[in-house]
Amino acid sequence: MKEKIQKILANLGYGSRRYIESLIKQGNIYINSKKATIGQYLDKNNPGNVFINKKKIIFRQNIKLKMIIYNKPVGEICTRNDPEKRLTIFNKLPNLKLSRWINIGRLDINTKGLLLLTNNGDLANQLMHPKNQIEREYYIRVFGKINTNAIETLKKGIIIKNNYIKFKHIEPIFQKKNKNQWFKGILCEGKNHEIRLIFQSINCQVNKLIRIRYGNILLPKDLKEGEWKKINNRLLINLCKLIR
Repeated sequence: MKEKIQKILANLGYGSRRYIESLIKQGNIYINSKKATIGQYLDKNNPGNVFINKKKIIFRQNIKLKMIIYNKPVGEICTRNDPEKRLTIFNKLPNLKLSRWINIGRLDINTKGLLLLTNNGDLANQLMHPKNQIEREYYIRVFGKINTNAIETLKKGIIIKNNYIKFKHIEPIFQKKNKNQWFKGILCEGKNHEIRLIFQSINCQVNKLIRIRYGNILLPKDLKEGEWKKINNRLLINLCKLIR
């Protein structure tokens, strides 16, 4: 059976299809001593000699699907290799022998909370894709005055850097009489810094951001920052049902 090289390598955990395509464009993937091309088909049972960044890929059939929750602390990044030598989430994850962990979306260095990781790149790509409109829920602490009109603006949406950003739902919580206000907000996409940017557009500043849910997966209350936990089969099956 033949499949596109992007799909095969993504399923093996070497990144999303988009990431694999970027490696191909850069000339960093070779098949039988020739540069790979985007859309090239490989025989899954006899793929030949495939190299990524000069490292030979060992193909294994029927790699078991795995997914974990990681409670990301502030100060860690979601990149494997960082020139600045900052702390990365991948230093604390369990080892995989035949594949590698792929984060489903990212949290910036100043955001903490729930991060999902899997060893299946194709599944990761589907769970991140905007077409599936999978909910991401956050606790958000904001400095600044926000009235009813501002909340309606957040729900209707704002165009920022040619991207349309809006909350599917947002409501105030933990209300206290001070300059910081807490909100619970839900979005269905994962654009870079979108929550911070949308509040900046109404002259407010996000000073604390915690992701507490992705799809049907909630951040366990007993999962400490910097620790991970396996997702049980029932939750994983229900998460996959959210893909259209």
